[in-house]
Amino acid sequence: MDKSELLELKKTACNVRIWTIEGVFNAKSGHPGGSLSAADIMTYLYFKEMNVDPKNPKDPKRDRFVLSKGHCCPALYAVLALKGYFSTEEIKVLRHIGAMLQGHPDMKGTPGIDMSSGSLGQGISAACGMALAAKLSGDDYRVYAMLGDGECEEGQVWEAAMFAAHNKLDNLVAIVDFNGLQIDGTVADVAGLSELDKKFTSFGFEVITIDGHDFEQIESALEKAKTVKGKPVAIIANTVKGKGVSFMENQVGWHGKAPNAEQYKTAIDELNAQLKAMEA
Repeated sequence: MDKSELLELKKTACNVRIWTIEGVFNAKSGHPGGSLSAADIMTYLYFKEMNVDPKNPKDPKRDRFVLSKGHCCPALYAVLALKGYFSTEEIKVLRHIGAMLQGHPDMKGTPGIDMSSGSLGQGISAACGMALAAKLSGDDYRVYAMLGDGECEEGQVWEAAMFAAHNKLDNLVAIVDFNGLQIDGTVADVAGLSELDKKFTSFGFEVITIDGHDFEQIESALEKAKTVKGKPVAIIANTVKGKGVSFMENQVGWHGKAPNAEQYKTAIDELNAQLKAMEA
């Protein structure tokens, strides 16, 4: 990609983070840490990679995205709003009673959501079903599923992995947002999820490891994924939980809580400063 395109992606991702904080603050609850770590990948998918159209969100030929770690939907909502699926004003009433945007993605009530998710481990299974459906119907759409690293402790993830490899789902890309932290502490301490790349390889995946905040590496990985034939792809994206907000970065406490008014102002000021520096 050229420099201007790269800059636009960085600016968009910064705005995604701003609206993520806006949503969680106004909800007074939610999951900012993992939303911020996943913001760059979701930005690239929707603004560069995927064949999607906000004016036709149910297009049967569209690429699909499943947020298997559904609690990190604040970032997905921000991406969808900035892409044009709905107004950013909806983000200000995130998680409110009667509002469109709830604490986990709802495919029946929210334009652009391809699968309701939230029970960890289930999203990747649904993505496998979508990918198999494309194979059976002769369609060429691709399916992208984002998992959390802590989510990969769920047995259902590995049942899905076996299914994907057995059915040669080379139109499926599983992206693991590997920020090293989960609700109870570090992933290493909770379950010792070491050598995740080798685990996916042993289950029959082509594995690519990247810096999940580097758009050029994200692009390279997704381009390579499209050349893989006969097996699914797993992208292990090393990220920073709370990325972009200094006091949230690498802090497990920000897995699932909202900032207070002072913290909200600090976070928004930091992100606006980053955006301003990009626009200079």
